[in-house]
Amino acid sequence: MRWLATLGALAALGCGRESAPRVEIGQPAPRYAATTLAGDSASLSSLAGKVVLLNVWATWCHPCRDEIPYLQSLYEKHRGEGLEIIGVSVDTRGQEAEIREFATQFRMTYPIWRDPDERVQSIFLALGVPASYLIDRTGVLRWRRLGTIRATDTTLTRALADALAAAP
Repeated sequence: MRWLATLGALAALGCGRESAPRVEIGQPAPRYAATTLAGDSASLSSLAGKVVLLNVWATWCHPCRDEIPYLQSLYEKHRGEGLEIIGVSVDTRGQEAEIREFATQFRMTYPIWRDPDERVQSIFLALGVPASYLIDRTGVLRWRRLGTIRATDTTLTRALADALAAAP
């Protein structure tokens, strides 16, 4: 039922507002900022010049558990080429210890941002978790997936290779 509430909220965003978010492949990614797990401010704009895979997840999400080891392997393989994976946790406030424990258990070494208000869901028009968005070095959305990323997904592999090959 949570997805129904999210769908209703997303529909309301588009009613009578010119500033409703646009999340379309080939268009600039929406502006987004959150807080790191350490409590510092973070934003997509600060990552200009890097290829960013923004992954929205939660500790209670079983499909997220399935994809995180693959995301970690992508990070290890392509970080030197300019890939930055940002894991945006939508766990509720006060769950920082659980998120840290989860990150340790899954050997997550990429940055984790906190968004307990789930603003990322509205800004990127995500219907639940996991959801992932590939943003190129110029801030343009190149790929997205609402649902689990699998290692066999050649659409991500191609989009990532193209984004990394583009000149900074």
